[in-house]
Order: sequence, then structure tokens, then C-alpha cells
Amino acid sequence: MLKKALIVLCALLLVGCATASDHRQLVQDDKGDRLTVGTVQRKIKVGMPSSAVIEALGSPNIVTTDEERQEVWIYDKIATDVTYSSSEADGGVFLLISGFSGTGRSGSSSSSQRTLTVIVKFDKENKVRDFAYHTSSF
Repeated sequence: MLKKALIVLCALLLVGCATASDHRQLVQDDKGDRLTVGTVQRKIKVGMPSSAVIEALGSPNIVTTDEERQEVWIYDKIATDVTYSSSEADGGVFLLISGFSGTGRSGSSSSSQRTLTVIVKFDKENKVRDFAYHTSSF
């Protein structure tokens, strides 16, 4: 029992010593299939079938029709990145055990957002007739 408690305590101490960038790498969704402008530019082509669009971009957020009553797929993605970094002098282990830190603690945080909207229009044969995209970050 004591051995298990010691292992858990060591694991908690190691987690408490992780930097903000280490934590970000652990929790950030950086899979290779993430929807990006580059993915759209490389993989989406006029004339390709709708099944190939799904393979390249996944399922759309919105399916609708345009003024010509042709199917339109809309991919609307929003990502928020929040980073917090702290610097503690003589307070890290105390914070882990007691729930608050002593003197000498400072930190900073930042957040940013990215949006990507992709619009894919299909013809009567369910092949890409046209596509457009818009991206922003703030």
C-alpha cells in the first residue's frame, strides 16, 4: 500500500514540474488529419466526388443547398489556444501538497483563436463544382 502511495506521489510531483509547453503538447489535438488551409489547397479539386471530399476533410458541419438547388457543404472550425506559464520560487511542492503557493510566484497567460470556413459546392452528379475558404486568427 505504501509503495503505491509513493508511486502516485512521485507521479504527481513530476506532473507538477511540467512546463506549460509540455502540458500543451500532451493535451493539444495535433493529429495529422486536422483541417487546415493547406489540406484544402492540396486535396480539394474541382470534379472530385463527394466521397473523396469526406475522405480528405471529414464530415461537414452544415449541409444545405444553394440558389441553383445544388448541394453545398460547409466546414466551420474554430480553435482556441490558451497558454499559461508560471514561475515559482520555493512554492511548487508546497502548492501540490497544500493547494496554494508561497511567495515568489509569478505567471502569464495568453489566448488566441483561429477560424477556418470551407464551402464546397457540388453539381448534379455530386462532384465538386466549386470551393472557397476563409481563415482568420485573432
